[in-house]
Amino acid sequence: MSYTALYRKWRPKSFEDVKGQDHIVTTLKNQIQSGRIGHAYLFCGTRGTGKTTVAKIFAKAVNCENPHDGSPCNECASCRAIQAGAAVNVVEIDAASNNGVDNIREIRDEVRYSPADGKYRVYIIDEVHMLSTGAFNALLKTLEEPPSYVIFILATTEVHKIPVTVLSRCQRYDFRRISNEVIASRLRQLTDGEGAQCEEKALTYIAKKADGSMRDAISLLDQCMAFYYGENLTYEKTLDVLGAVDHTLFYKLTDGILRRDISGCIYMIDEIVAQGRELGQLVSDLLWYLRNLMLLKASDMDADALEMSAEEIEELARLAVRTDTAVVMRCIRNFSELSGQMRYAADKRVLLEMTIIRLCTPSLDQSYEGILQRLESLEQMVKSGTVILQAGETAAPEGNSGSDRRQEPAVQPDGSHDQDENMVRVRRDQKEVLDTLSAAWPDITGRLKLAARAALKNTYIKMTGDGTVEIVFVRPEDFLVGNRPAVMNMVGQIVQERYGVCPTFRGRLENPGETSTSTRYATDEEIQSVFNIEIISEQEDI
Repeated sequence: MSYTALYRKWRPKSFEDVKGQDHIVTTLKNQIQSGRIGHAYLFCGTRGTGKTTVAKIFAKAVNCENPHDGSPCNECASCRAIQAGAAVNVVEIDAASNNGVDNIREIRDEVRYSPADGKYRVYIIDEVHMLSTGAFNALLKTLEEPPSYVIFILATTEVHKIPVTVLSRCQRYDFRRISNEVIASRLRQLTDGEGAQCEEKALTYIAKKADGSMRDAISLLDQCMAFYYGENLTYEKTLDVLGAVDHTLFYKLTDGILRRDISGCIYMIDEIVAQGRELGQLVSDLLWYLRNLMLLKASDMDADALEMSAEEIEELARLAVRTDTAVVMRCIRNFSELSGQMRYAADKRVLLEMTIIRLCTPSLDQSYEGILQRLESLEQMVKSGTVILQAGETAAPEGNSGSDRRQEPAVQPDGSHDQDENMVRVRRDQKEVLDTLSAAWPDITGRLKLAARAALKNTYIKMTGDGTVEIVFVRPEDFLVGNRPAVMNMVGQIVQERYGVCPTFRGRLENPGETSTSTRYATDEEIQSVFNIEIISEQEDI
């Protein structure tokens, strides 16, 4: 015997089995009990919410020989025939493939004959919005004044395409999206009935993934159970089958964007691609995560309203404290545009990485929101005293600065200050290392491998007060490739082999207005000779 899909096997057979549409079920049951049955119904709503299922149950109920509280008994000959699809009195028509005038004329000719068995002849027209204009016009008169034994049930997912003349002749019932809790509960009933073992967290995720559609949820469950047949269906296994990622990655990725950690975000994308995840679905899920962050930040939303667990709400709260609503809205707008572009993109990964770099580097974003974010960052730096603006000096964006210290103006031999330069205090041996590496930098970068050599071709080096050598990248795309631990280790190995020194290397992007000569390095002896003061270190180097 051939296998029957779960959504067909577990399709509700009575009104009591229908979940999430109580407002419609109660109304139809009351009509059947009171005998106030209409002649035309319009069932509209999103896919998989039970429109066709309720129509078939209603067709069984009006023809049932022994109804119970408005529901069919599913035991009489009429109910069994309708359930098996062999009843002559119940006709189901697919308007997508039978949308012409001739098809409607056949219906109009058939309704003149009373049902051979049962009380009513029921016509269920699915996807009725696909009917042509001529077909709708041919249906109007019959729909308005059908024989007393005829019931029309029209089902559609796009009610706005139905002519007003048809709408006015029908009782309209709007099927709502089913909540995640109701879907998860129904999935638990199915798994128990099938004797399958599934984690509650896995069922909750499938319910959320279905987006209010019971049929989609059951189909996804069927897919996951087929892949891990006979095994316990865990949350991690569900993510593997559906090509999704854990919510903790959304937290890390959002946190990396807010901290402007370009390399960290790119590494996460690389890991996601290596796991075979679908990038389009990643962006869609990330948009939903950012939406919840925005609502939590802008208003007092609880876990039920956001449809998230307490653990996820706690993560969102940590992010909400450190960010601004405008920043989150900027991220949502960029990822929304990306979601539309990825549908037709040849390489989705490149578009995703470009968007992340733009979000982490506001200077690359020329939009209104990007400019506002740069202005707010500068204001915060000035208020906190982290950056002091001087003539010829530009504030560095947060996250791109090579050091957290405040830099003083350079000191000239005559005691004057050069306002276009920054002074960094270094030891004599550190300055000698910097001079050596600066002179040999073209030779060092030329010994790297292909991609690394190209990325470091236009770079230059500087040194911080703690002796760390900074590789300054002029272009963000070079920084993306060159600022990898493997590349930094390769540079350190070449320097150690050829020059016998082992400094710590670190990459960063060039600050606005910065040049290779905009920093002056001074030893303690040079500072003493200029200011005629004695410098005492707070802690001697060991």
